[in-house]
Amino acid sequence: MALRGWAQRGWGCGQAWAPPGGGRSCEELSAVLAPPRLLGRRFNFFIQQKCGFRKAPRKVEPRRSDTGTSGEAYKRSALIPPVEETIFYPSPYPIRTLVKPFFFTVGFTGCAFGSAAIWQYESLKSRVQSYFDGVKADWLDSIRPQKEGDIRKEINKWWNNLSDGQRTVTGIIAANVFVFCLWRVPSLQRTMIRYFTSNPASKVLCSPMLLSTFSHFSLFHMAANMYVLWSFSSSIVNILGQEQFMAVYLSAGVISNFVSYVCKVATGRYGPSLGASGAIMTVLAAVCTKIPEGRLAIIFLPMFTFTAGNALKAIIAMDTAGMILGWKFFDHAAHLGGALFGIWYITYGHELIWKNREPLVKIWHEMRTNSPKKGGGSK
Repeated sequence: MALRGWAQRGWGCGQAWAPPGGGRSCEELSAVLAPPRLLGRRFNFFIQQKCGFRKAPRKVEPRRSDTGTSGEAYKRSALIPPVEETIFYPSPYPIRTLVKPFFFTVGFTGCAFGSAAIWQYESLKSRVQSYFDGVKADWLDSIRPQKEGDIRKEINKWWNNLSDGQRTVTGIIAANVFVFCLWRVPSLQRTMIRYFTSNPASKVLCSPMLLSTFSHFSLFHMAANMYVLWSFSSSIVNILGQEQFMAVYLSAGVISNFVSYVCKVATGRYGPSLGASGAIMTVLAAVCTKIPEGRLAIIFLPMFTFTAGNALKAIIAMDTAGMILGWKFFDHAAHLGGALFGIWYITYGHELIWKNREPLVKIWHEMRTNSPKKGGGSK
């Protein structure tokens, strides 16, 4: 194949090369330019290697979706952010990708319940002092002239009228709204997809298991989840208490994402997931298991009511079918994992985990008791 100029192909040639207007071939040019003492067999081999076209090495490009069909299915869902430009890195050994998420799930769950036990200890310890502070504050308010139309007073009045459960989930709802607003910032899209969507084919595996629990791309998705959480907040906090509920909720988000990881690795259907649905399914399943005869209704069809036990059975059946059949609109594996964790915790987990927190609380109490007082010296 003849080349048209020096600048196009350089010195490489597959056959004899001749510049425009005639000239010497590549072999002849090599012989003329080379010193006489280097015209041995080894040097001729080196020249021929340089004169021949070398095959460019193949570039291994990372996958941009899971298997093609699954990626298209995820792009069609309005609940998932657009991932056309997202690069995924599925491991050649899929089972190994579950090792770090497994240890993260176990470690985070243990830390969540341990922190909740210490939080409850500190809350009980400060309750007496808070009671006397509240009595003093009420007395000062009674003698202090009241301001009419005070915004702060109205906010305090609204806050005090909320139940313990509603006050507890207000912070969770605020965090979800904040993350939803971050999705609207174009410059943060890559960061949000990297850290606020869970995907076993991503380079970041552990932190998204927690952060994606507070992440929603669709306004409808977030509104529906937060409405369900608000509706069940009073019941679940009355059953578990504020501290235990927070431990269960955060652990449920991580555990449901781990179940989603296992399902995606087992089926090879990689793709991003986000939302609080897995943790909320734990709350719903826990309440329905504890109060199976409670009456529930759909927000759009309030005239049709059904028992909580039947609702839980229907949800588990639907998510099981969706996981087996590969439905893509929801992450059915995460839903199912959250529901099963809620059932297990109410049935067995409360006795196995929460009622055995006493040794940890004793250790914490001894640390607090034996710690030196502020401003005190050694005797």
